[in-house]
Amino acid sequence: MKITLIAVGTKMPSWVTEAYSEYTKRLPPELAIKLIEIPATKRTKNTDLQRVIAQEGASMSAAIPPGDFIVALSERGKLWDTQAFAQQLQNWRQKGQGLTLLIGGPEGLSNECLNKAHMQWSLSPLTWPHPLVRVMLAEQLYRAWTLLSNHPYHR
Repeated sequence: MKITLIAVGTKMPSWVTEAYSEYTKRLPPELAIKLIEIPATKRTKNTDLQRVIAQEGASMSAAIPPGDFIVALSERGKLWDTQAFAQQLQNWRQKGQGLTLLIGGPEGLSNECLNKAHMQWSLSPLTWPHPLVRVMLAEQLYRAWTLLSNHPYHR
C-alpha cells in the first residue's frame, strides 16, 4: 500500500525530522511513506486566517494522488486504541488503493480538505503541535504494522 502524508510546514526542527525518520525507516517497503510538505503561509497579527487556511487547503488538495483513500487528522475525528488502529490499517491495506493522510497547519485543515476526506482520525482529544503529529503518526503506523506482523515492538 502506498502511503502519502501531506503536511503543512517545512523546515521542521531537527528533533522532529530525526524522530519522524526513525519510525519511517523502520517501516517495510510495502508501507513506505512519501512526505509532501506544503509551505505554511506567513502569518502576522493582521493575517486573514480563513484565507490562509483556504490557500493551504487548496495546495494540499492539489497534492492528493488520484484515487487515494483520504484521511484527515482532526481533533473531531475517530479515536482508536492501538489494536483497533492496527485493524483499521489492515482494512486500508486490503482496499488495494493508496492512502493519503492530511495534517493541517497551526489552525487545522481547511473545510475543503475535511470535506474531501473519506474519514477523519483523531490521535487524541488533546491538541498537539502539528510538527509533533508527524512523529506520532509515523510511530503509530509502525506500531500497528508490528502488531499485524507479530513483531515484539508492541508489548
